[in-house]
Amino acid sequence: MSETMLQVGIVGGYLLLSLLVGLLAYRLTDRSAEDYYLASRTLGTVVLLFTTFATLLSAFTFFGGPNTAYASGPEWILVMGLMDGILFAVLWYVVGYKQWLLGREHGYVTLGEMLGDRFGSPLLRGLVAGISLFWLFPYVMLQQVGAGTALEALTGGDLSYAMGAGLVTVFMIAYVVLAGMRGIAWTDTLQGVFMLVMVWVALLWVLTELGGVSSATARLAESNPEFLSLGGGVYSPQWMLSQAIGIAFGVAMFPQVNQRFFVAGSKKVLKRTFSLWPILVVLLFVPAFMLGAWARGLPIDAADQNVLSILLAEYAPAWFAALVIAGAMAAMMSSSDSMLLSGSSYFTRDLYRLFVNPDASSSWEDTLGRIGVAIFAIAAFVASLYSPKAITTIGSTAFGGFAQLALPVIVALYWPRVTRTGIVVGIVGSQSFYLINVFLVENAAALYGGWLPMVVGMLVGLVLTVSASAVTSPAPDEETNLYFDLHAD
Repeated sequence: MSETMLQVGIVGGYLLLSLLVGLLAYRLTDRSAEDYYLASRTLGTVVLLFTTFATLLSAFTFFGGPNTAYASGPEWILVMGLMDGILFAVLWYVVGYKQWLLGREHGYVTLGEMLGDRFGSPLLRGLVAGISLFWLFPYVMLQQVGAGTALEALTGGDLSYAMGAGLVTVFMIAYVVLAGMRGIAWTDTLQGVFMLVMVWVALLWVLTELGGVSSATARLAESNPEFLSLGGGVYSPQWMLSQAIGIAFGVAMFPQVNQRFFVAGSKKVLKRTFSLWPILVVLLFVPAFMLGAWARGLPIDAADQNVLSILLAEYAPAWFAALVIAGAMAAMMSSSDSMLLSGSSYFTRDLYRLFVNPDASSSWEDTLGRIGVAIFAIAAFVASLYSPKAITTIGSTAFGGFAQLALPVIVALYWPRVTRTGIVVGIVGSQSFYLINVFLVENAAALYGGWLPMVVGMLVGLVLTVSASAVTSPAPDEETNLYFDLHAD
């Protein structure tokens, strides 16, 4: 058997296993929208923890993060592994617990539903859905780009980029359409454990080949001594804090993550999950990013490629490299499948049901949601074959785009004085500011003392939300106490 056949067989076997999990979940899934999108709000601690973990740890974990560490140094661990792990755990409680209470009491499935009810505004609900889909679509596309690139690199070009991305897309459509949230959560748990084990085994394997931590670090010190000191290069305090804050707040507004705030089976499940979150993040990011950093001291050139693929091809046998790439595929698929499901829910519930067919039955919405998953995935795949610069830019800056929603939403959750005008002005103003800086301003951070536009935009949104609310009155159909008349456990 050739190496290529072995590698494709290992990755293909993993994809089939994921599909089998989806088929099992399909047999246990009710034909209702709530069960399809939220697994009837019954997830336990382990499944909720790992489905959130796997959903977030996309192609960036195995490729973007290690590549950043390879190019700029291992301080990226502090941004993503430490600061972001802690910040998101805090936001999980600040935003997630309140959303969980509201979802349990009012049956909300999407963020737009929750905001639309409070402010009596279908247009606000549609605005939030439209903004979310705008940032979500290219981010799904980037996962397919990552999958196609990884398989092409693994097989030395025997499997083309288009074939690799297409293969993953077909499997994702199959098991998301069948499984819904319940199957995705089960598959994510499998994928999360698998990729965590694989990245640690990869670390130990490579370090054994290199002669241990001391030897790997000595090689790095010889080639890039600046990597062993804190700071320098891109790692200014403003850049690091901007990345940590923007990514953490953006994650809290990502549809596929935000919806997981609704699915916990109990308050105890929610509390256990966000308490364990920082530990799990550190366990994954430290080995993945250190492999990227240590690779800089080795005689390999990964300047324009995925450093982990190159590293494993050089220092591990083909079958093991294929297993690790399968772990990377798990990361990409566990993000994309959840994005497809959440994107479908935003489209069907906040756009189609609201503006096209308000009387749609739950069963028809369930069917439409499954169709929407397929259309969304195929469109993203076609876009991944062309990857125009504008779409790629939107995907690579999506964290910041979602972060612009965070502070207006958090203020609304905890300050009853927020008005419809205030939150709309805050959301539109911060999104406009961010888009202008992303597409029209060169080196925008230099204008703000080294702070990235995504964080400056968040402050713009906060100021606009509070000031506009202070000078306007609530509309007659606003439910100003909706977020406060709750029955906490």
